[in-house]
Amino acid sequence: MGTAIQSGAGDDNGALTFLFTRIADDLVNKGYAILPDALPDSLINSLERCQYSMLDSAFEQAGIGRKQDFQHDQRIRRDEICWIDGSMPEGQQWLGFCESLKDFLNQQLFMGLFSVESHFARFESGAFYKRHYDAFRGQDNRVLSMVTYLNADWQLADGGELVLYADDADCEGTAVLPRRGTLVIFLSERFPHEVKPARKTRESVATWFRLNTTRPGRVDPPR
Repeated sequence: MGTAIQSGAGDDNGALTFLFTRIADDLVNKGYAILPDALPDSLINSLERCQYSMLDSAFEQAGIGRKQDFQHDQRIRRDEICWIDGSMPEGQQWLGFCESLKDFLNQQLFMGLFSVESHFARFESGAFYKRHYDAFRGQDNRVLSMVTYLNADWQLADGGELVLYADDADCEGTAVLPRRGTLVIFLSERFPHEVKPARKTRESVATWFRLNTTRPGRVDPPR
């Protein structure tokens, strides 16, 4: 594997190579990876500092769809988001980590990933996100979805589980508690998923790895 990883996080390259290799292996074998306590504390601490320093006004109600198809529908989702644009050092650190993972997966799995987009997501008590896909088959947009959790001492009674379904026929799914440091990554067009109602404020970072959809009159990514 021998890939040099520059995450910007100041962590040992060997540890990151081990993590990235686990992710790659699980994507090949299952199409998804669920890794508790996956991220270094330094990276989680940085994300927490960045999110907690933001004013509530920096967050906006999340919607569904893009561009002319964008709409708010609280019957489907009730979270609030704030895009990570690299304007803060902590945001740069996180995006650097994501770029390193992108480069590693391209080298090892030949996925052709081109760009990364990421935002903080806040689910207040009672908020949810109904079952959905992040991408639909045949659309050259989001290839991989990744969620990272920032919630210390999260318990089963707190709700807010991510439920990852194997396919449209799966009614049971695999539930993941949104505990601090847990990382979930999966093929965007293959796995429907949902976020169950949270019973207290739930914080996470949602990230997507995309193909290059740039063409005349359209620049990637089209938020």
